[in-house]
Amino acid sequence: MSNSSSITQFFLMAFADTRELQLLHFWLFLGIYLAAPLGNGPIITAIACNHHLHTPMYFFLLNLSLLDLGCISTTLPKSMASSLWGTRAISYAGCAAQVFLFLFLLSAEYYLLTAMAYDRYVAICKPLHYGTLLGSRACAHMAAAAWGGGFLYAVLHTANTFSLPLCQGNAVNQFFCEIPQILKLSCSNSYLMEVWLIVFSVLVDLGFFVYIALSYVQIFRAVLRIPSQQGRHKAFSTCLPHLAVVSLFIMTGMFAYLKPPSISYTSLDLVVSFLYSVVPPTVNPLIYSLRNKELRDALWKLIQWLLFHWQ
Repeated sequence: MSNSSSITQFFLMAFADTRELQLLHFWLFLGIYLAAPLGNGPIITAIACNHHLHTPMYFFLLNLSLLDLGCISTTLPKSMASSLWGTRAISYAGCAAQVFLFLFLLSAEYYLLTAMAYDRYVAICKPLHYGTLLGSRACAHMAAAAWGGGFLYAVLHTANTFSLPLCQGNAVNQFFCEIPQILKLSCSNSYLMEVWLIVFSVLVDLGFFVYIALSYVQIFRAVLRIPSQQGRHKAFSTCLPHLAVVSLFIMTGMFAYLKPPSISYTSLDLVVSFLYSVVPPTVNPLIYSLRNKELRDALWKLIQWLLFHWQ
């Protein structure tokens, strides 16, 4: 038996025992990880450099890309290093930092997706009031609230989780430090306070999800009244992928944090964690940029400008 004061490091789960499979895991995660900066980097640069894209929707998209880059950089590099160098150890402080950064960036991203749903609702359902309701100051306040809310959420859960006595060893059954897996290491009944805190937080997040869903109900009703088929297609192509990503994000996250320990299977835990921690940051650039003509045009102009100055 051990307690939290004597634990100096944790051991993350190894994906494979053989060297060949470890290298396969490394190259697979490296490919996924490189897709994030390759997708989000041009979006950030194009929006920052193109004055025509300095609108509320693209302002939120820029913030989302920054959060995506930070979120995927919190978990994948350590997992790749573990497979490449054959070490599973992560320091106690490193594990706490990983939990904090992951919760901070992931929750801030969720709050930002809520703000983006409000942006689309106003743009489609109240277009005449768009400039008044979503001015530069309002957008800055909403983005600051998303980042600040994520920070407070992360501080609360990280401090509470790592103040618990740990007496069930130090092996984390996940490819990154995740609160549900750390709670399994805590002493009997000592984790109940954090469990109730998680339940309360998930209920709050569920409230945001209900708001997003109701916003999209209103959006879809307004879209169906658009006489132009091209206009309806454009609105649906923007909103449906957004709703799909939010649904995947909240459903898998809720399952990971609320499922009872009795249905905890290693393969299931891995798939669920991968779906809510890796998939959204990877596919967000595909959803929000390649389906957006204005952003595609801005990216093409940026590429042409770079090619011209390199010649």
